[in-house]
Amino acid sequence: QAKECNGVKVPIDTSKPNPNEVEFDNLYLDMNGIIHPCTHPEDKPAPKNEDEMMVAIFEYIDRIFNIVRPRRLLYMAIDGVAPRAKMNQQRSRRFRASKEGMEAAEEKQKIRQEILAKGGILPPEEVKERFDSNCITPGTEFMDNLAKCLRYYIADRLNSDPGWKNLTVILSDASAPGEGEHKIMDYIRRQRAQPNHDPNTHHCLCGADADLIMLGLATHEPNFTIIREEFKPNKPKPCALCNQMGHEVKDCQGLPREKQGKHDQFADSLPVAEQEFIFIRLCVLREYLERELTMASLPFTFDFERSVDDWVFMCFFVGNDFLPHLPSLEIREGAIDRLVNIYKNVVHKTGGYLTESGFVNLQRVQMIMLAVGEVEDSIFKKRKDDDDNFKRRQKEKRKRMKRDQPAFIPGGQFSPQALGNRCSPQAISNPRQAAFEMRMHDRQSATPLASPNTSLTSDGSPSPAGGIKRKAEDSDSEPEPEDNIRLWETGWKQRYYKNKFDVDASDEKFRRKVVQSYVEGLCWVLRYYYQGCASWNWYYPFHYAPFASDFEGIADMPSDFEKGSKPFKPLEQLMGVFPAASGNFLPPTWRKLMTDPESSIIDFYPEDFAIDLNGKKYAWQGVALLPFVDERRLRAALEEVYPDLTPEESRRNSLGGDVLFVGKHHPLCDFIVEQYKTKNTEPVDIPPELCHGIQGKLTLNENAVLPDQPVESPVPMLRDLTQNSAVSISFKDPQFDEEFIFKANVLPGAKKPAPVLKPGDWEKTNNDGRPWRPQLGFNRDRKPVHLDQSAFRTLGHTMPRERGMPGMYANAVPLGAYGSPYARPLLGGQQQIPKLLSNLRPQESWRGPTPLFPQSPQRTAGAAPLLAWNRMLQAQNQYQPGQYQALGGPMGYPQRAEDRMDRGRQVWTP
Repeated sequence: QAKECNGVKVPIDTSKPNPNEVEFDNLYLDMNGIIHPCTHPEDKPAPKNEDEMMVAIFEYIDRIFNIVRPRRLLYMAIDGVAPRAKMNQQRSRRFRASKEGMEAAEEKQKIRQEILAKGGILPPEEVKERFDSNCITPGTEFMDNLAKCLRYYIADRLNSDPGWKNLTVILSDASAPGEGEHKIMDYIRRQRAQPNHDPNTHHCLCGADADLIMLGLATHEPNFTIIREEFKPNKPKPCALCNQMGHEVKDCQGLPREKQGKHDQFADSLPVAEQEFIFIRLCVLREYLERELTMASLPFTFDFERSVDDWVFMCFFVGNDFLPHLPSLEIREGAIDRLVNIYKNVVHKTGGYLTESGFVNLQRVQMIMLAVGEVEDSIFKKRKDDDDNFKRRQKEKRKRMKRDQPAFIPGGQFSPQALGNRCSPQAISNPRQAAFEMRMHDRQSATPLASPNTSLTSDGSPSPAGGIKRKAEDSDSEPEPEDNIRLWETGWKQRYYKNKFDVDASDEKFRRKVVQSYVEGLCWVLRYYYQGCASWNWYYPFHYAPFASDFEGIADMPSDFEKGSKPFKPLEQLMGVFPAASGNFLPPTWRKLMTDPESSIIDFYPEDFAIDLNGKKYAWQGVALLPFVDERRLRAALEEVYPDLTPEESRRNSLGGDVLFVGKHHPLCDFIVEQYKTKNTEPVDIPPELCHGIQGKLTLNENAVLPDQPVESPVPMLRDLTQNSAVSISFKDPQFDEEFIFKANVLPGAKKPAPVLKPGDWEKTNNDGRPWRPQLGFNRDRKPVHLDQSAFRTLGHTMPRERGMPGMYANAVPLGAYGSPYARPLLGGQQQIPKLLSNLRPQESWRGPTPLFPQSPQRTAGAAPLLAWNRMLQAQNQYQPGQYQALGGPMGYPQRAEDRMDRGRQVWTP
């Protein structure tokens, strides 16, 4: 984290050694995992406009960069046009998002009117346009503007940040086809196949999707790490109606807001915690898998790399982005463990592995699937028993809580406070009135009844009927979705095919068609993970999967795909995945095709659609029953409206490519500048010795960033870069023949990372009786810190105990305690300990070109000096309105003169 000095954030010098005690070579950003939380965050106030969104994205990238500090490459990949197989899922998500957004708005308005009718108090309704997250799709103006903003951001960092000095930056924006993570994997595969590739490159991939773990394993790179946000469940969210914490919209009663703090000074502050990140080390996961998958007495040579590929393949059966999961395999029921056990039992009979470099051996897969099919019936029965037991336990728990609930809980200033709450108690005001109100409340609630089972009439006398039926909402049982399949009862297969596919289970031909499509999908997905997109047009044409027991005779099924298929164009994809409610992102005549009753494709855009819960409890877990888009009909309808596109829309509808950026100190910079000087229009190979072994083709870029030419800022609040020294050029990965197969193996010369797990024979070997000490972090020689009692007393006297600052000693670490000159950062608001931290000053480092920003001459004793390349405000993941306003403007970018005029004079202490 950047430290703050007199209200100015001192930026982190990322050119220094990584404080995580590991050095990464390449950092890959799956940008969609950054764009979504920055544009519509769930746990903090949303940005007010698009400009603030862009600044929040810049801050997030800076935060990740400060942690990882790559030394060779930064690769930013935004989702481009996806393969047809993925578009079905995108379509389902966007239709759901539109439907749920409209329903939530209607429900909110309805509850608001009810509360106001009862005399409740609610803040005035904000007139604010709802941000439609569907605009985060290739082809929209938002994504086009984002690409321009990222080009500006990269140029600024290459000019001003010493950590970017020798970095190669590749930006693959939304105009380049392919999903972000698969563009990254394609780059890694193609570089691995080059003779100059370093087999010990340390990769770090940023993203939250679980499939990134599978993709990382599929590379067979020995040093692959994933960084992702730490998931913290049950984060408090304010009510969307009254903006108070502690309840949801449906439970809002419109009560007056309680005073926050003695002078209500915390009224508008949300309890926002700084986002933390975790590393997932795939080399450690590989160690676990090696222990899990190693098999003795095989009739063929055991190869751990091949068994990892088989494990990745088996994980596809429990669900992925392209195929529905098999009915009998639920990941929360231990489906992966079940598959591994079956695999280890059956692999002796298969005669070999299930997969090889992304190609499936269907004969061997059939043996595994039929083994799963044999236990399907018992799986369904056990699922029903577990579900019944869970409901019974929940019912008993509700009864117990109801029975143990106190009859009366005082409210207001006498309400119970949670243990460990360090806020100072409020002074009691008017205790007599409060005591009177409590007595009256107690009297009303303690009115005697004739008998526990007798209800009262309106005049207070016992009702002759002997009781009134309890309302449904007071019942212990919750309404359950109707399940017509009943997989735990005999005849489940017939009912499944009849309900889900509307065919009889005896229709062998149809079942064979479903199984063949699913088998094609398994082959397509594995090829996609290991070789790249086998077909841009293929997709699974059903909403549901077959049973494992149906996988008979799949060995002779064809698994080839048409060659030479092309991706959709961006606006064509928008027509394929958007609901009519998001049509405002499309040209007017294209939008009309979604809403005009006479449109030839109006059936692709239903206003409402069914969601089949498919045995699940919540709507988000169900299957959206949307009609599949017929590509031929869509293209035929669009032919009539293509002439209506403006030049700007035609540009956004074209497919682009990747752009490579370097700064003036990079060895490749002069080579690229020379290409522009000679106006060489032919693609030229990158000299690998100038670019850390990276290979590919370079071609001149029309909208290039060039040295000594200003870079215009697309964000009005940020000034143009007038002293630019960075350069950009179009980049294309090395190309291979269509028949080329990328080998899924560990490259020659790769060094296996030191083992981390406890050796199996640790107790048997002579270790001088030492207990096993697990490795924490990347450094196996990391020394644990120890403070004696006197050190804790020193810390206690030095560090103030401020409001809401738990665990005061947790982050204070003596200099060099972890075998490095870096200590953990202090919590915000804590003072530095002069004796321990007085020597913690940035070392002399490369200072970059002439600074673009106004500098403050001040230095503070004991604090880090403000360096010449200071950007003032460094990355901070937590976004709050107005938090960027400090010296120079948002993010430390220099403000334009007119922006400073608008804001009025800004004064700070010299």
